[in-house]
Amino acid sequence: MTNPALHHFAGFDGADLVWREVGEGRAIVLLHGFFSDAVTNWIKYGHAAAIAASGFRVIMPDLRAHGDSAKPHDPAAYPPDALAKDGFALIDYLGLTDYDLGGYSLGGRTTARMLALGATPRRVVIAGMGYDGLTSTGTRGDFFRNILTNPGSFARGTPEWLAEAFLKTSGGDPRALVHILDTFVNMTATEIAAIAQPVLVLAGADDFDNGSAEALAQALPHATHVVVPGNHMSAVVKPELGEAIAGFLAG
Repeated sequence: MTNPALHHFAGFDGADLVWREVGEGRAIVLLHGFFSDAVTNWIKYGHAAAIAASGFRVIMPDLRAHGDSAKPHDPAAYPPDALAKDGFALIDYLGLTDYDLGGYSLGGRTTARMLALGATPRRVVIAGMGYDGLTSTGTRGDFFRNILTNPGSFARGTPEWLAEAFLKTSGGDPRALVHILDTFVNMTATEIAAIAQPVLVLAGADDFDNGSAEALAQALPHATHVVVPGNHMSAVVKPELGEAIAGFLAG
């Protein structure tokens, strides 16, 4: 699939943010992971096409500090829950009232935060995310802060080295991305248990980067836990990821 057209909207603070979309039908807003963008996470490996083929309008923003969206260096542009606030700005801009919502990794965490802050999608996808990744964000935050502030210092093949390699291939801006870590807000068990929508909890069989996806599914009142091949990074390239999302949304 060629890259779909770029559309602009204003983030919660007026920042120039963008989204792409494919397909027609019921809207599903999908949020990508850290260091990534909509094209890499959803379009490049066919996931958006698979979901669109099931009758959906797939809306995919580039998060603040990522992709073609604004990458401010001012810490003031990254208050707690900034990405969730941007998500609400997009939903408001598009006038979505009956929609689905989901994301991968950072996008999954942002989806959960939007739910805690009052988002009302019909169905939810939280992928590449476990229970600890929602309740103890500092662990993952410290991992990425180390990568962003100590470039070139990691032994080949380590998780840090692999993440830094992905950052380089994505052309990420470390000075902007490090501030994303300041937007993380820990969720409580009560907030997670209060998510009333049907939720697809989806993760690679070898993905434990954000804790246990199974534990997250057990903590949610209406969750379906699906395992796809791969680890946190490789699951994104597997067609099973998009197929699982399309199947859940169309079910």
